[in-house]
Amino acid sequence: MTTPDTQRPRPGSDILRTALRRNIGAMTWGTLLMGLYQAGETAFPIALGLIVEHALRERSPGALALSIASLAVIITTVSLSWRFGMRVLQKANTTEAHRWRVRVAECGLQPVARDVDLKSGEVLTIATEDADQTADIIEVVPLLISSLVAVLVAAVALGLADVRLGLLVIVGTVAILSTLSVLSKRIGAGTQEQQARVARAGAKVADLIIGLRPLHGFGGNHAAFRSYRKVSTEARQQAITVAKVNGVYAGTALALNAVLAAAVTLTAGWLAFGGQITIGELVMAVGLAQFIMEPLKLFSEMPKYVMIARASAERMALVLTAPPVTTPGPGQPPAGAELEIDCVRHGSLRRLKLRVSAGEFVAIAAYQPRAAADLASVLAVNVPPHAYEGVVRVGGQELADLSIEAVREHLLVNPYDGEIFAGTLRTNIDPSGTSRSVPEAVEASMLTDVVALHREGLDHAVRDRGANLSGGQRQRLSLARALAADTDILVLHDPTTAVDAVTEQLIARNVAKLRRGRTTVVLTSSPALLDAADRVLVLDEGVITAEDTHRNLLATDEAYCAAVAR
Repeated sequence: MTTPDTQRPRPGSDILRTALRRNIGAMTWGTLLMGLYQAGETAFPIALGLIVEHALRERSPGALALSIASLAVIITTVSLSWRFGMRVLQKANTTEAHRWRVRVAECGLQPVARDVDLKSGEVLTIATEDADQTADIIEVVPLLISSLVAVLVAAVALGLADVRLGLLVIVGTVAILSTLSVLSKRIGAGTQEQQARVARAGAKVADLIIGLRPLHGFGGNHAAFRSYRKVSTEARQQAITVAKVNGVYAGTALALNAVLAAAVTLTAGWLAFGGQITIGELVMAVGLAQFIMEPLKLFSEMPKYVMIARASAERMALVLTAPPVTTPGPGQPPAGAELEIDCVRHGSLRRLKLRVSAGEFVAIAAYQPRAAADLASVLAVNVPPHAYEGVVRVGGQELADLSIEAVREHLLVNPYDGEIFAGTLRTNIDPSGTSRSVPEAVEASMLTDVVALHREGLDHAVRDRGANLSGGQRQRLSLARALAADTDILVLHDPTTAVDAVTEQLIARNVAKLRRGRTTVVLTSSPALLDAADRVLVLDEGVITAEDTHRNLLATDEAYCAAVAR
């Protein structure tokens, strides 16, 4: 069995083939039932023609009763075959769309990120609208085949009455499809561009929601709205363009179908007037000319839906075939491992060297915030090892030689802007429900007042992005989640910037106590956390320029004192 990362890349056409292949059973049954439906629909005018023919010839009540019974059988067949056929196809369609949504989500949630040049909002659109439209191919193919059945049955029935009528249907159908195939290609290309623009608009909305509070804070909400309006207008204009093409397509299809039906009707009338077909055959031909409009309309619309499904599949392929940003190794570090950074050069880091022994609590005071962010990104493997100079070692093993699962298990980097999810306090602290240190983490992060404030305690509901929590509460909740993970090496990036000085002092002592005996690195300028650390490393201009305890540095280093004193 192949893993998601080692599967063969799948372009859009391959995705469609995969969807068709694993739904072949449902599609076979659906095609049979929908073919039966279309055959029944087409048989109705044929039966009417035969009834007229026999009624005029035999004038028998028994023959009339038999004809009525035959019509009842046809109507029942049409009703049941449609009902059960669509049930089979729509179930398969819905299931297939679910599979692709899960597949896209799986790619986004894998430990190894993929090299996808798409924003989260765009991926969301791909996982919803594009997945649904790709799965529509499950319904499109059976409906296309069943419509073809109806056209062929009509052509054969008309051909038995007169060969010219049958040929007229066949030639007219080929001409209609040839004309519409050109327009369907334009629809496919336009739909792909429309989905891309809608996805960009969705990504812009997601960005604005994340930054809504700071935007209001400095009055940038109006500029942000203008930015979104521009992106949304582009999506609207493209949607209008696609709608115009769709309108032209639908109008052309309807007009051509009507012309063909009129041609069949007029030709049949001319043949009947000349005595070349009977009155019953004329009734059949006129009835078929009317009934054939529906399958012809359905048949002529299918190429459009095929192109839309393919366009959506191509967009899904952007995610599913994207290569991983790094190829992790198979190694696993020992428990309680030390952390070593050896001559790392990335962003603002300049041949950075430092070593944190197993069980040590080290604080890094970065004079430039960018340097702290770059270091956190490197340690979190957000930057692949091949993208920077130097090496990072965990337990003596290079980061590039370790599996991502092993890195995540032994080394946790908690960002300063940790995301808060909709759920409860408990599910945010312990998402997997397996942590044994939730109470200790809550106490160490000083989240106890938030828990005590609500009758539900840890089961208190948290809104999306922690909208019902203050900034300090969200930050403490994120810290509690990091502490509850209880990893061998924990890296905290500015964990107390949104809390008051008294709470910050208590958190610093609690974290040092809870993490005693395990490796902890804190990127911070907080005097409380710096004082709680075993030693402090000063990170200035991308390199370590000083090393000592917080109090010694305050006494001997004026630059340090100016940078961290509050």
